[in-house]
Amino acid sequence: EVQLVESGGGLVQAGGSLRLSCAASGFTFDNYVIGWIRQAPGKEREVVSSIRPGDGSTYYPDSVKGRFTISSDNAKNTVYLQMNSLNAEDTAVYYCAADYWMSLKGLTVSGGSTRFDNWGQGTQVTVSS
Repeated sequence: EVQLVESGGGLVQAGGSLRLSCAASGFTFDNYVIGWIRQAPGKEREVVSSIRPGDGSTYYPDSVKGRFTISSDNAKNTVYLQMNSLNAEDTAVYYCAADYWMSLKGLTVSGGSTRFDNWGQGTQVTVSS
């Protein structure tokens, strides 16, 4: 059974930083794409970063480039999202998600897609201005 458990959310002031963690289990970590997707009230889901642990390839949308960094510890089956220079627009529930078929396509094709098959429960990130 695929399990994804997020941690590290919370309340931070504008300009501050947070690091989210996603502990994965129940699948072959290297064979999947792991993504961080956020959803703010009244807004659509948005992929903020993805990684394919098997080769380390990553994806970032323009909205977070230079501020967010995704990484993976393959020995621990854990993906991290380092978020710096946070602003109020980053306030959302952040979900960790995993998908096998995206890994086959590669992130140049699937980067930005929210069509992940497996999702964690989400962690709230609130940025106060």
